[in-house]
Amino acid sequence: MNKVWEYNDGGRAESGYKGNAGDCVTRSIAIVTGLPYQKVYNDLKSANKEYAESKRTKVAKSLKRNGNTPRNGVYKQVYRPYLESLGYKFVSTMGIGTGCKMHLKAEELPKGKIIARVSKHLCAVVDGVIQDTYDCSREGTRCVYGYFIKIS
Repeated sequence: MNKVWEYNDGGRAESGYKGNAGDCVTRSIAIVTGLPYQKVYNDLKSANKEYAESKRTKVAKSLKRNGNTPRNGVYKQVYRPYLESLGYKFVSTMGIGTGCKMHLKAEELPKGKIIARVSKHLCAVVDGVIQDTYDCSREGTRCVYGYFIKIS
């Protein structure tokens, strides 16, 4: 049987962080890009701060209220432009009313390194194997809303 999931914290522990955190965005970006966890963390913290200071949206207000730390998640309005600046594009796999077309399992995912967007979570996937701190596949039934892939 092929491996579905492999433990990978993206360098979080190596960067000196302890305990659990809702840092799936930071972890998945570090894993797929190969950038150090601390660099991605710092970049996202700065992007959160910049977004909060320059926008007048519910997301900006939430960031102002709850702080800029990527420890407890990062909004897509912040991480998507960051990933695009690194040369990644988002490929949508689901539209309104279309139902689930792709699941978080190797035979339905593209080969290579991707960041899969699933409900309330991002995870790195390398050649069909989930790289995360837990198996978030729901035994292959979890729907993938889309994924980020490096543009050649």
